[in-house]
Amino acid sequence: MLIGGAAAGGYAVGKDERPAGQILDDGTITASVKTRLAADKYVPALKINVDTYQGVVTLNGKVTSYVERNQAEKVASSVKGVKQVINKLEITKPDDG
Repeated sequence: MLIGGAAAGGYAVGKDERPAGQILDDGTITASVKTRLAADKYVPALKINVDTYQGVVTLNGKVTSYVERNQAEKVASSVKGVKQVINKLEITKPDDG
């Protein structure tokens, strides 16, 4: 099974048309955004998915207020190398526990 997973992963990477340097830069941006979101007390970082493609960061997930949504976008925008932030965060009711 592991071999099949490795082959599938290699295939996906092989289809990426970005230069290797851009892929590394995007990975660094994603990691930096995730780290900063986790450090921000106003953002539910575990509920936010971060993807980066050519310096454009996309935020997906669920938050419970416009404050959280806007703060997540502000945090992502502050990371070096981010050209644009696409904020697709949905505002939902808080979990009841």
